Amino acid sequence: MDVSSRYWKIYRISTSQRVGYEHCLVPPAQEFLKQVRNLVPTNTQAVLLSYFVDQNSAVDVTTRAKAGLCLRSYVSEPILRACQKIDSLFSGDNFTYQDLLTYVLDDDGKTLVIVDGDGKTQLIVDNNGETRTTDYKFFSVRILQKFNADLESKMSLDNWAYFQTTQNPELKNYLAEFGFKHLSDWALLNRVRAKQFERLSKRDRHLVEVFHAVYRRDRLQKHSRGVRKCPEPSSTQLQEMLNGLRKRDVMINSTVELMNELKQVVTQLRHYDIWSYREPLEVQDPNTGGYTFRTDLPADNLNEVDIEEQEILDFLHEQLSLALKNAIEQEIGDRIKILKKSKNYAVFAQQFLPGLQFYYCQSLSLKDIAPKLEMTSWDQARRVLNPGELLSKVRTTTVKQLLDSILKKAEEKHLTKNPPEPDYLKTLAEYIEAFADDEIFREAAEEIRVGKNRSMNSFYARQLCKYIEQRTQNLRTCPPAVLLKWG
Repeated sequence: MDVSSRYWKIYRISTSQRVGYEHCLVPPAQEFLKQVRNLVPTNTQAVLLSYFVDQNSAVDVTTRAKAGLCLRSYVSEPILRACQKIDSLFSGDNFTYQDLLTYVLDDDGKTLVIVDGDGKTQLIVDNNGETRTTDYKFFSVRILQKFNADLESKMSLDNWAYFQTTQNPELKNYLAEFGFKHLSDWALLNRVRAKQFERLSKRDRHLVEVFHAVYRRDRLQKHSRGVRKCPEPSSTQLQEMLNGLRKRDVMINSTVELMNELKQVVTQLRHYDIWSYREPLEVQDPNTGGYTFRTDLPADNLNEVDIEEQEILDFLHEQLSLALKNAIEQEIGDRIKILKKSKNYAVFAQQFLPGLQFYYCQSLSLKDIAPKLEMTSWDQARRVLNPGELLSKVRTTTVKQLLDSILKKAEEKHLTKNPPEPDYLKTLAEYIEAFADDEIFREAAEEIRVGKNRSMNSFYARQLCKYIEQRTQNLRTCPPAVLLKWG
């Protein structure tokens, strides 16, 4: 299909079509685009945007409105695609994408509209080139109002329209009627998809399975009685889940602890990617009316969005690894300093690194480590080494350093203000924490919980052993004067 047709064919709601929408020709937009291309053969979108946002009377209002009509046709496709994606991920029996279209695919493809000099007010342009205010605001125009094409590192108009649709307030309010906080914790957990499930740890997969066994059963009964919202699991349900987990050898001590662990799983489900809305562009499947990934490019040929997404993921993993390395060095150094100042444990300060080496690099238990370090008991070894506390502090420091790196990158790409908005900062911190747990700390915590025959093979354990080895080699090669200074 000619890509330029996106500027003069618009997706509109249709009650006569089975799929709930129609793809219509917009003759004024087609004629205007032909005129623009005769004058400027390349950079069509940039020219249209420059006409539409012109507020210095360089072009007349009718020209601006026709340029806007072309752009409104263009963004109708990602609006439709976003609704179909939400439907495929979360709807179940609650709603279809056709229900969502009424909130966002509201453009008639006929009315000429511009934006006033304040950048906020939509004005209708009549056949005489006169303007008047309108109470109704087209969502497609609202998308264009907020789009900043001048940013050095901008999001494409396709992805901007897609993202704005997923964040549409009216759409969110509609979803909230079904128990979603866009979406609710329990709706998300109730609708775990296969790809999400595969990414979870073994323990978390058990949590999801028992949640489904109990919650989905009860949801089916409530749904048959007309109850559609996804409420918080009851104490009776939680107790039944605890019993199911015990049968799978997953020990959780209380319903409160179970709730906390379920919410940690939800945090992972919410985290597809920190910039999860930057998805590869899709094309329509004429057989189903739905959308699927492009097949017109070689498998190894990444489009612009794929490359951008991959760069972000590479940056995240690079910064996470660097933050972990720095956090391990900082927290071990701080722990040795604390031990040196301790009245009861100063004598064991020099035993801290060898103790960690026994624990993580040789997989010895604290009971076996105690006599090797000339300690009196397992409990003394636990108080000195305390691997759980060290892990917790390394995690906190890692998340903080990673958050600082992401914020700096976001400011460079003009994705956030400086300082960032509190809501943005809170959401980003939650995503970063979930990302770090998913990549490193959940597995590291599970290793510690294992009793006999543990195998310390997590990324955290390997990095910690690598640091201990390097630190030990440095101590061996340092001059005596430096060793005395280190104590």
